[in-house]
Amino acid sequence: MGRAAQSSPIKQVRTMAKPLASIVSVGVTRFGARDGLYARELFQEAAQEAFNACPELSPRRDIDGLFVGQMSESYEHQAHVAPMISDWLNLPLTPAFRTEAACASSGVAMRCAIFAIQSGAHNVVLVGGVEKMTNRPTADVTEILGMASDFPFEQWHGISFPGIFAMMATVHMTKYGTTEEQLAKVAVKNHQNGILNPKAHFQKIITVQDVLSSRPVAWPLKLYDCSPISDGASCIVLTTPKLAKKFTDTPVHIVGSGQAQDTLGLYERDDPAFMNAPYFAAKKAYKMANVRPTQVDVAEVHDCFTIAEILAYESLGFCKRGQGGRLVDADITARDGRLPVNTSGGLKAKGHPVGATGTAQASEIYLQLTGQAGKRQVKGAKIGLTQNVGGSASTGVVQIYRRGD
Repeated sequence: MGRAAQSSPIKQVRTMAKPLASIVSVGVTRFGARDGLYARELFQEAAQEAFNACPELSPRRDIDGLFVGQMSESYEHQAHVAPMISDWLNLPLTPAFRTEAACASSGVAMRCAIFAIQSGAHNVVLVGGVEKMTNRPTADVTEILGMASDFPFEQWHGISFPGIFAMMATVHMTKYGTTEEQLAKVAVKNHQNGILNPKAHFQKIITVQDVLSSRPVAWPLKLYDCSPISDGASCIVLTTPKLAKKFTDTPVHIVGSGQAQDTLGLYERDDPAFMNAPYFAAKKAYKMANVRPTQVDVAEVHDCFTIAEILAYESLGFCKRGQGGRLVDADITARDGRLPVNTSGGLKAKGHPVGATGTAQASEIYLQLTGQAGKRQVKGAKIGLTQNVGGSASTGVVQIYRRGD
């Protein structure tokens, strides 16, 4: 290999397609047990942070659309949440929409908002997600979450999502030799990142031995392999690339977006150890953005369970099938590695108020690409990616981001 070829940067950015939409501000609540607050108040808190961070934005004058991702009405016995949120944000007459795609609800809300901007129907929209979960007993939360699985063939037989992802893990371990220690290393990494995020649910360093010795939930998944039940909300302000500079000197452009679906039930799939929906969503997003997986500088992926992060590496093309555990062993996805993943702490440590997760991921990428991520900042990050899944990856949403010029 010649000298010039050796010195050429691995993540050299090719010419990208025109931005689809631009993020000009974000807001995220602290995740965790937020006692005494309704979901509407949490959403208001996240939105107000986004408004305060963008002084050039006048919400009542500028925002002409609202998109809210929320999984379930059951937590608060409250439906028709879109007008409720619009009312609490003092955005009268603003068209408001609610999307539901299980844990990918606000990731899908982002897609809908992008469509609205691309169509010309809206110019500046607020997109966010929220879930208030800790007010219900764990058994109730487990049952509500389980409604995103197949009722007659999964729910009816008593299987919950820890059990579903445990089956994914056991197949992956059998086929590829993935170990419990590799799963544990995902949790350790994300807790290390979470203590640098003041809004993360967990502010605690853990060790591999802590994970391995924690209470079994559904073998091989143990308590520290599972994301917590959390309350929280997150918002992004999305606008046209042309208008973005009106609101900020440092917009973050969404340059690729993809979505795909898989079977509702895990039992219907040929390979339970591979996530098809995120794979095909990523293919669409990479093609649209004209970006390769090797060019991604920082990523937020859906680690509802530790095995889900390893499966995400493979479906996103960060490594070959079956090699996700090796990325963790080699510290490639550590905060100071070649491809930092879940610098926010991920769902595992940051928390997982399910409706809020998709836009919380986008918020972290915005902070990273604008140099506002504090102690968890990835130096020189220009290209970011988020991967948000619903259910057992029955829904997969992938967005690719570029720092504005």
